Amino acid sequence: MRGRRVFASELVTRPEHLITKKGTTGTEILMQTNYFKLVTTTDWCLYQYRVDFYPEEDRTPVRKGLLKSHKDALGPYVFDGTVLYSNKYVDQLEIWSKRISDGLDVKIVLRYVGDMQRGDHSYLQFFNIIMRRCLELLKLQIVGRDYYDANDKINVQGHRMELWPGYLTSIRQHENDILMCAEIIHKVMRQQTVLDILNECFHKDNVNYKKEFESLVLGLVVLTDYNNHTYRISDIDYDVGPDSTFLLKNGGKITYRDYYKNKYRITIREKRQPLLITRARPRDRRSGQCELIYLVPELCRATGLTDKMRENFGLMRSLAEYTRVSPDSRMKKLMDFNNRLRSEPAIVAELSQWNLTLADRLLDVPARVLDAELILLGNNCVISAGKGADWTRQLHNKRLYNPRRLKLWVTIHGSKVKGEVQNFVHLVKGAASGMGCNINLPRFYEISDERSNAYAEFLEFVLGKTKPELVLCIVPNNRSDRYSAIKKKCIVDRHTPSQVFLEKNLTNKNVRTIATKVAIQMNCKLGGSPWSVELPEINLMVIGFDVCHDTSNKSRDYGAMVASLDKGLTRYFSVTSAHNVGQELSNKFALNLESALLAYRKANAKFPSFIVFYRDGVGEGQVPYVLDHEVGQIRDKLNALYKASGVLVKFAFVIVTKRINTRIFREKNNPPPGTVIDDVVTNPLRYDFFIVSQSVRQGTVTPCAYHVVADTTGWPADKMQRLTYKLCHMYYNWSGTVRVPAPCQYAHKLAFLVAQFLRHDPSYHMEEILYYL
Repeated sequence: MRGRRVFASELVTRPEHLITKKGTTGTEILMQTNYFKLVTTTDWCLYQYRVDFYPEEDRTPVRKGLLKSHKDALGPYVFDGTVLYSNKYVDQLEIWSKRISDGLDVKIVLRYVGDMQRGDHSYLQFFNIIMRRCLELLKLQIVGRDYYDANDKINVQGHRMELWPGYLTSIRQHENDILMCAEIIHKVMRQQTVLDILNECFHKDNVNYKKEFESLVLGLVVLTDYNNHTYRISDIDYDVGPDSTFLLKNGGKITYRDYYKNKYRITIREKRQPLLITRARPRDRRSGQCELIYLVPELCRATGLTDKMRENFGLMRSLAEYTRVSPDSRMKKLMDFNNRLRSEPAIVAELSQWNLTLADRLLDVPARVLDAELILLGNNCVISAGKGADWTRQLHNKRLYNPRRLKLWVTIHGSKVKGEVQNFVHLVKGAASGMGCNINLPRFYEISDERSNAYAEFLEFVLGKTKPELVLCIVPNNRSDRYSAIKKKCIVDRHTPSQVFLEKNLTNKNVRTIATKVAIQMNCKLGGSPWSVELPEINLMVIGFDVCHDTSNKSRDYGAMVASLDKGLTRYFSVTSAHNVGQELSNKFALNLESALLAYRKANAKFPSFIVFYRDGVGEGQVPYVLDHEVGQIRDKLNALYKASGVLVKFAFVIVTKRINTRIFREKNNPPPGTVIDDVVTNPLRYDFFIVSQSVRQGTVTPCAYHVVADTTGWPADKMQRLTYKLCHMYYNWSGTVRVPAPCQYAHKLAFLVAQFLRHDPSYHMEEILYYL
């Protein structure tokens, strides 16, 4: 709500022909969510005022303080630093206040700019502002945009880290009521200072330490405990230090050391440290603050996790003990939060003056649990996915849906693990045989040089000499440069399916299970498919699309489109395209769609009659763009392609959102796979639903949100929900359900591979196999 913004009316995407967005199949059941109902809400007409200060004052806390003494004149009000809301009407009001810091008289002018009626989008924003005020009254600390409880912090033993628990709230209009979603969040606060990072870099390499230090610190968000502010580091100045001087507002000079000693009673111990540079925010610059702010590394605490920390299994396991909150524990924490909001006198007074009352219990929501899916295997074998949606054990010794033969293939490995590799190959061969896949013994090649360029050269020699159907590389560790070299050579240059395997897994206690999974992956990379599900007898194509950022070039993204080619939805056409950040995706989206449709026609002698797009990687604010541009380009392309055939194609475009704050509970446990929620917590202006597709043993499951922004299929909501859940069974890297429909997961896997490792479009020879599994 900061700044003078104009709020657009909320986007309506619910189609007029959709009579109900509620499904009908499955077992009806009552569940709880992390929502609280606003039992009573103000239905007053609220008046909105623009507030100006003379002389100009841009510091929000000071602006708020100057207004505090005028409560009688203003009545109950909410002020976010720019816009004031009140139930009292005046056309214009002029008041005076004295600024405490320098005793200056400040004139404050309120100008009426409009009113807000119940149901207006900005009315709900007003509720959210009040709730943020309530979080401040709970003495929570704001870090970034969210509120955390520093008094309840957890020390992560042995890792010099603290975990700050916090709360995220959002008040919105849902189907019938205004509801508040409340979620438990955590912030990693490292006890390590930026000076500690500098010292580590120096001890590691005292000659080239600057380069390493800059790679770790530039872009890092730091917290300064003395004022509880966060800053993003943009540069490092090695020519200044704590004993350097800077100008005060009164024109005097002072050293950084003396400034912190006098103002905060902090003694800076290390003399030889460069200063960090951060750019002031525009509003701070307007208030007279310098554009560049200098910070002392010793006083800056690093926040968040580095990539190296994420690779530390012990650390991530320690953090997971606190962040993977069980459903029972999460419900208890949410009720504790609710009780705090309803018992704190200052918050009670704040809410009562706006006639707001929060329910004292979690919201019940009607849900349905879909029946377990039937999994189709070879030889007309049908098995049930079961209540846990996991059919791993049932795959052994059953023929795959579409097994492939592997005649000529090679393995490349180090000489030290020759025996283990031969044993593993026999396990893979045996597992494949039990699933109906006939695999010959490979040709074994030993490599003595572990460097990435040596692997690339050796692969060029082997692939040029033998021209195998598949190559298996056994590598000593998961070095990304080596993995990248292998995949580039196999996918871009030599269009040969490849499997990269870690040496440590050759002796894993579950090596037989691993061998079975490798056999299934190899079968997929040859064009086979392990299973399918029962599908409606229609001429259907499903498409997944996702985007991934190129880590080496932040101005470039890679989009991946994966489209089905057969009735069983087991074969896929995959294509990627690079585009610069900010560049329209829609043009390439339409071109890639045309390529996929031509491949479908080649395989089936006709175009599909129904197309369902699952689009991942779309933020809330991007929905209007996607609707106007991507969906518009798809319509144009489909009309152009289908015009000649005289067939009318029907399609739906579904936005898939994984990162949501909605949680579902069933009797203090996670809901079972196949749980669908399409009422109460959904949006009345949208065609949307939630599905819990996977079984989670640790922590609280996160449902996936689906938003159908375009639909000409004519299907009832139940059919769309069931198809979506069926597709969650079709990701071949796991013999169970995944969070999102398989085309989305494949698109994510492909976009990640290309953006992180290939950074080049794959060979067109690979388009019709799942080489990226």
